[in-house]
Amino acid sequence: MSSYLELSARERLAQLFDAGSFTEFLPPKARVISPHLAQLDAPVAFDDGVAVGRACLDGRTVFAAAQEGGFMGGAVGEVHGAKLVGLLRRAIAERAAGVVLLLESGGVRLHEANAGLVAVSEVMRAVLDARNAGVPVIALIGGANGCFGGMGIVARCTNAVIMSEEARLGMSGPEVIETASGVEEFDSRDRALVWRTTGGKHRYLLGDCQELVADKVADFRAAAIATLDRLQVQETALSLAALEAEQDMLARRLDRFGTLEEPMQIWAALGIAEPRSLPLLEAGPFVEQVAAHRIGAN
Repeated sequence: MSSYLELSARERLAQLFDAGSFTEFLPPKARVISPHLAQLDAPVAFDDGVAVGRACLDGRTVFAAAQEGGFMGGAVGEVHGAKLVGLLRRAIAERAAGVVLLLESGGVRLHEANAGLVAVSEVMRAVLDARNAGVPVIALIGGANGCFGGMGIVARCTNAVIMSEEARLGMSGPEVIETASGVEEFDSRDRALVWRTTGGKHRYLLGDCQELVADKVADFRAAAIATLDRLQVQETALSLAALEAEQDMLARRLDRFGTLEEPMQIWAALGIAEPRSLPLLEAGPFVEQVAAHRIGAN
């Protein structure tokens, strides 16, 4: 099976990294589970929905985590977040070549409320600490649940985001927007609209992700290796200048596209001659066609 989308978290870890190289910290037999879910009579998972450990990527030792979308949509609770923070801190201590986060999450686990919110904020802090220590952090997004809420912010705190065209990335998920603002504002049943708004192609065009790949494990692996190579010779820390440049880019996006109502209008405003053709393109031809138009390309 080569579809990244269809694999479980552990299957992705087994196929993305060098064969047999992944060693899990806190493996299933440790049964480190949430202390909160059982009190609410909610189901628990033996790993609290995330596998963390050490692996090799093209011969280099990296630290890796994979969220399991099949358990509560990959939502983050206290233990789940603590495992991610521990992984990032250990990567700093052991001077890993990088950290690769296989993200698939709807955000904070509502069952754990404030504990989940604190956990996500600690993950953000740990990502930035790793970058500041010279350990590059890469986010891979290609699961069916997308990457939303606090984990969407975590993804944008990393050095690079790699997405498939089937992936989705955003702050609030489609159902959340519809519930909060009404179906007139956003119809979450319109799957084409959902993908045009939060999907990998739109995020690539807007500069929110640095690589767009096909839904194949081999393509994610090749992109992760190339990105790690590039980051080895670049500054990984988030500097004030980089933060100001990001803020300036967001302000210009808002000024340029803030009055538009549909992603296809944004694609046309970027200068793409036939925006209606973009959803039909495979990842490779899409990247070639939009190369001169995407934000951050120049």
